[in-house]
Amino acid sequence: MVSGSNFLLEDEGVRILVDCGLKQCPRYCEIENFGEFPYDPATIDAILITHAHVDHIGRVPRLYKHGFRGRILSTEPTKEFAYHMLTDSMRILSREADELEVDHMYEESDVKGVVSLWEGVRYHEKMDVSGLSVEFYDAGHILGSSFIVVTSKEGKKIVFSGDLGNSPAPLIHPLESPGQVDYAVLESTYGGRVHEDIDTRRGLLEDVVESTVKSGGVLMIPAFALERTQELLFELNELVENGRIPRTPVFIDSPLAIKLTEIYRKYSKNNKYFNKNAVDLGGADNIFDFSGLKLVLETKESKAIADTPAPKIIIAGAGMSNGGRIQHHEKRYLSDPKNTILFIGYQAQGSLGRSILEGATTVSIHGEDIPVKARVEAIGAYSAHADQPALIDWLRPTHRNLKKVFLVHGEEDQMEALAAKIRDDLAVETIIPSQGDEVIL
Repeated sequence: MVSGSNFLLEDEGVRILVDCGLKQCPRYCEIENFGEFPYDPATIDAILITHAHVDHIGRVPRLYKHGFRGRILSTEPTKEFAYHMLTDSMRILSREADELEVDHMYEESDVKGVVSLWEGVRYHEKMDVSGLSVEFYDAGHILGSSFIVVTSKEGKKIVFSGDLGNSPAPLIHPLESPGQVDYAVLESTYGGRVHEDIDTRRGLLEDVVESTVKSGGVLMIPAFALERTQELLFELNELVENGRIPRTPVFIDSPLAIKLTEIYRKYSKNNKYFNKNAVDLGGADNIFDFSGLKLVLETKESKAIADTPAPKIIIAGAGMSNGGRIQHHEKRYLSDPKNTILFIGYQAQGSLGRSILEGATTVSIHGEDIPVKARVEAIGAYSAHADQPALIDWLRPTHRNLKKVFLVHGEEDQMEALAAKIRDDLAVETIIPSQGDEVIL
């Protein structure tokens, strides 16, 4: 399962969580989200957060609701993103809970309580957390993302990968090396795949925009509010400013993405987080703005996008089309062959986006059957997750000391493919644990 990350590390009475995420599923009432935790939240000393996507932080307020009062540590950008991500998640979950007549997963007071416990840390800053040494490294996945190395009281080192990035990324630094560790808990979202050449992605985006504009159509891009939307803005800014695509109305139809983009702007001149190219460009330009860009906050403004004649580009959430404003645009535009829907991120099993990507001829949106006649495109090189070669390269420097690798955060076929590759290339014992498994290191 590629969501809902949550790991419990125990060492001589100390209990630390790494992430506490929401399972991303069609409905709120999945037992993995709403059910009781397999541990007492009040006994947890600290939570280490790898990054601010909801599949890594979405249940932290529920921990607070059930008695957690320990420390929460992450990078500063992750801390800033978390409030907006959790507030947005609370709004969606509460609405669904009311429709289903079940209890809310958590309330606004729980989000505020979580924020009051949250501490920002720097990359490479060694932290003492209840006697364990903790160090955050740049994972190159989104702004502020980390993998985390924990050193036990006996000196054993375990790395929790979080989500590792598809480097080099347009905005942020490439992922770092973990150095020598004894154990690795490794994500495997694309454990069996090889991405397109990363240098081709801007050209592919240019081609999709040009062909849709030429046909007089609408280009819909379901995009995650955090990182993917900002990368798209950066790429479109470059294409527009350099005259490589026609000047076309571009709508960012996501209040959450707009709020998060303001945080990106805040850090865009900070070379601790942004790469040199992005910082240099940001010195002379607003890298997230360009002629024709329209930011859409209010619902009535979102509905009014339909009044703007094609060609036009609409970027909206949710990134897997499993909710959000993008569904209203898909409902309106999927049935027209002049239009295009472009996927630039992972589409989970069971999501509307996955169905469209895999060739569904009809999909259900808001209870209506919508024919899919629009052109369907995908650019895998925009993925924010490392592919199989990158995952192997990340592990390779560790393998002299590495005793075991635990594969997580992936569909079964992806984990099995990566496990076989690690065993063949690195000769390291590799395990695919089941949810709830306990392992003594």
